[in-house]
Amino acid sequence: MAYVLDDIDKRILNLLQEDSRLSNKQLAHLLHRSPNPTYVRVKRLQDEGYIRRYTTILNPKKIGRGVTVFTSVKLKEHSQKSLKAFMREVAKLDEIMECYHMSGDSDFILKIVIGNLDEYNHLMMEQLSNLPDVATMESTFVMSEVKHETRYGLEKS
Repeated sequence: MAYVLDDIDKRILNLLQEDSRLSNKQLAHLLHRSPNPTYVRVKRLQDEGYIRRYTTILNPKKIGRGVTVFTSVKLKEHSQKSLKAFMREVAKLDEIMECYHMSGDSDFILKIVIGNLDEYNHLMMEQLSNLPDVATMESTFVMSEVKHETRYGLEKS
């Protein structure tokens, strides 16, 4: 039977999404619960796959990656072998922050965060265009970021 989130679980997930550095003691205090049952709940949320990992979100401009590009990729062939080969190679490229296998006109959408246009041109010419079965690529450059959210809103039942 699948685990069903209750209101306390949702509160835990909301709090940890806001600040994953909260200690178990701090989390328990915010929930008005004792630390041990809070720890058990967090552990269950991890074990059940609700919490995939804990991470730190960097400011890309501060680390020299001020250009964000969304690139649509169409492949020449759509065999399982071709699709898996493309996915495997894309996963190796650090500049590609996200990759989605799509329905519709494009086979994949890539979110690329890179330092400048010269670096992007090099990535396109030397790496992306040489990936397995790439037919076409179309890039759209981000002019300004209107919203960037990493937190999923979980409402109480």
